Amino acid sequence: MKYKRIVVAKRGPPESLRIEACDLREPAGREVRVKVLACSVCQPDVQNRYGLSPFPPKVPYEPGSAIVGTVDAAGPGAAHTVPGTRIAAWPSMGGYAEYLYLPQSRLVPVPSSLDPVEVAPLVLNYVTAYQCLHRRAKVKAGDKVLIVGASGGCGTAFLDLGRLAALKMYGLASGNKSTILTQFGAIPIDYRREDFVEVMRRAEPEGLDFIFDGMGGDYIDRALPLLRRGGVFVEYSNPGSFRGVLRLLVKVLAVNLLPNGRKLKGYGAGAALFYRKPFLQDWAILFRLLEEAKIRPVISGRFPLLEAARANALLETRQVVGNLVLVAPDHR
Repeated sequence: MKYKRIVVAKRGPPESLRIEACDLREPAGREVRVKVLACSVCQPDVQNRYGLSPFPPKVPYEPGSAIVGTVDAAGPGAAHTVPGTRIAAWPSMGGYAEYLYLPQSRLVPVPSSLDPVEVAPLVLNYVTAYQCLHRRAKVKAGDKVLIVGASGGCGTAFLDLGRLAALKMYGLASGNKSTILTQFGAIPIDYRREDFVEVMRRAEPEGLDFIFDGMGGDYIDRALPLLRRGGVFVEYSNPGSFRGVLRLLVKVLAVNLLPNGRKLKGYGAGAALFYRKPFLQDWAILFRLLEEAKIRPVISGRFPLLEAARANALLETRQVVGNLVLVAPDHR
């Protein structure tokens, strides 16, 4: 029996994505075969394809970093994994496929009552926002925050979770995306038409408590002075290269040594590959919040699982509000 998966044949645009047929084999050892129900299309998928990553995968490789599925079969060493169980996983690669083989230890249980399409953005985008807010920044009700890049998958996750945490939110986005910000109670700033630094100085002359930046570039230098004394800037954007990581580390050290009381912290979801406990805790919290209808991911597009190239091309237009999700045919 065959199954299909998407492969990045070479660096470059979405046209480099190819459909490949593979033999469906039995899982070995503690391996589990997962039938993919939904896979979030994330910025790391695009960045890896162009090689814009500190450690880009070697081509050819299988993209797809955040999946929801069901256990289809378990190896002899994964005896406690029951076929039919709903799971999520962040394998970092390989999710654009009808089936995926994963170690039993990588699986995260998901309530079967939840829609896989809504769970998929929680696996990476929402856990990033949740950990930036509650582990790196430790926000509390009434805190004043600025979200740089507030309309995408991670940005709308910040808005959703920030609303739940009763934060006073400002968000940078292009003017045509302001509606989604106001729906979550945030004050939109059109970065194309307004100088956000001047806007924030007028709006919050005493300074912001926190800034969350997923865009990178010169936002650290421009926005850092907007923090009050004791305020924290959390940088979660992809540095783009190993040299970019080094530059960020130097910047973190330099800022945190200054006597102005402001702090700069970095965040990377890649820690989930090595330090699982906080991620397991936070995924469980997010699944519960979704189950209780306290959060609701913004899904702007659903694509057939094997039409990943079309979804990636749309994501690269930067016109997407919220999340794009690849969906198995029987879950569309």
